[in-house]
Amino acid sequence: MFRYYLRLGALSIRANPALSALMIAAIAIGIGACMTIVTIRYVMSGNPIPEKSEQLYFVQVDNWDPSEEYYEPNEPPDQLTYLDATALYAADKASRQVISFQSSRVVEPAGDDAKPFQRETRATTAEFFTMFNVPFKYGAAWEKSSDESEEHVVVINELLNEQLFAGEDSVGKALVLNGESYRIVGVLDYWSPIPRFYDLNNDSFTEPAQVYLPFSVAIAGEHGSSGNTNCWKPIGDGGMAAFLASECIWIQMWVELHSDAEKQDYLQFLDAYVEEQKLVGRFPRPLNNLLRNVEEYMTYWEVVDEEVDMLLSIAVLFLIVCLLNTIGLLLAKVLRRTKDISLRRALGASKAALFSQYIIEASMIGVGGGLLGIVFTWLGLRGIENLFAEYEFVENLVRMDWVMVLAAVALAIVSALLASLYPTWRVCNVTPATQLRIQ
Repeated sequence: MFRYYLRLGALSIRANPALSALMIAAIAIGIGACMTIVTIRYVMSGNPIPEKSEQLYFVQVDNWDPSEEYYEPNEPPDQLTYLDATALYAADKASRQVISFQSSRVVEPAGDDAKPFQRETRATTAEFFTMFNVPFKYGAAWEKSSDESEEHVVVINELLNEQLFAGEDSVGKALVLNGESYRIVGVLDYWSPIPRFYDLNNDSFTEPAQVYLPFSVAIAGEHGSSGNTNCWKPIGDGGMAAFLASECIWIQMWVELHSDAEKQDYLQFLDAYVEEQKLVGRFPRPLNNLLRNVEEYMTYWEVVDEEVDMLLSIAVLFLIVCLLNTIGLLLAKVLRRTKDISLRRALGASKAALFSQYIIEASMIGVGGGLLGIVFTWLGLRGIENLFAEYEFVENLVRMDWVMVLAAVALAIVSALLASLYPTWRVCNVTPATQLRIQ
């Protein structure tokens, strides 16, 4: 019976090509507009490390100005000072821990004709790669001993490896940064978490750094931070040493904790550390230490902009308008067939059979609208990409995967079914005797 209804639906669509095309187009336009914004929001709000997002915690301690909170209402700073980051790291109270900051270096390729170029770097500690499940193509991360000894080692990503070494295994080769030679110990495989959760302070949707080097080496070499830096006290004279001893925040810290008990123990450790620092005149504000896991941190940081939610609401309203137009078109179509329907009812067709027939026909229209809607969604995403082409991170937000493709088709089918309910109910309640008597 299902195949029979499919055939009837196909015949009905072919019998009214213009009206059917209008219905498919109305659904497709609504789906395209809605799914364009849904896709962007889906990418922005996705869990970048679902396998362990509940075990990774961003560390926040409140060393800020006693007369003014960092963020309202009473939010602690979202980065750490050098003094606090290194002290907490040295305490080694978590299963794994990472401190890092964003910087940049000039890469000096080998060869007389090769021109130097600048690349973003990340100064970090050895467990960065294990904690964040960073995949390696060649080699591995440096050892903790390299952090302690300030060894000049480096990990590069596959893009830089392709550019400098034609994609070959470059482990053991030298990489010159700002005139200093580093030994390559690892080459990353493709890794681009969206959003870049481990450092939301600096462009949440940009690509990760291409160069990773030990935190201690960057500090000893006075690399400096190219990311956000905020201070509430004057630094004073003394160069880099004064900056490191200041209350300026510029370093991110993450810890890996495997249970609520471990989390509570670490919070107690943070409180004890701050109380200790208060005795030497630091941390003038009340205790306000926080640990936020990946998803909590992304929510706190408002990774999904309010404007995106507003645009999504507008897109949904536009889809509803398209569905109302589809309802009108469907109603016009079925009312033109009331005599045929009355004859079928008089010959014994039940309301349920007629309802099934028109629901299946509406589903076919929905499939058509969904497939065309995917095309419109792709065009919408390309339009947004071109409109905001000056922002490099935009290309990371306009990716449409199979989840969104299937969602577009499913939304189109559901929309078509909802639009068909009233016209189908209306036609199923036609009185056969009245129509046949008129005929």
